[in-house]
Order: sequence, then structure tokens, then C-alpha cells
Amino acid sequence: MLHKYRKTALIEAEQFDGSDEMIRKYHIKYYSPGDEYSFYTKEGASILNIGDWIATGIDGEHWRIEPDIFKRTYERVN
Repeated sequence: MLHKYRKTALIEAEQFDGSDEMIRKYHIKYYSPGDEYSFYTKEGASILNIGDWIATGIDGEHWRIEPDIFKRTYERVN
């Protein structure tokens, strides 16, 4: 039987702005074609664009989330 599940872990996230501070913080490399960047995740290298969200999970791992997916999937917790 198919059941529905909701994630219960909180993540931290910030929107990538291309700043030197974020590039250093996440060890991001400039990739070149069309202002694309690259950074490493548990799954390997990932393309990152300005405006994408960088999420940090409960084990300190990072991954990229496209802005439209982030908006539909996450809500801010204060």
C-alpha cells in the first residue's frame, strides 16, 4: 500500500549570490559557460547558478536546489 511521508529534519539554506564570501565558504569553482559555477556534493560535482539555493543537511552535507523547487518545497522557520 502506498503511503505519504513528510520530511521531519530541518535544513539550513541560503541563496547563492556569486559573492566571494559564499565561493570561499562552499569551495565553489567558476565553471564558465553562462556564469555557471561548480561545487562538490556527496553525489559528486554539481553545477550551481546564481539564484540557486545551497542547502545544508543534518550531517553537514550540501546540495543545490533550483529556486522554483525550493519555493514549492520549503518554508522558512523562525
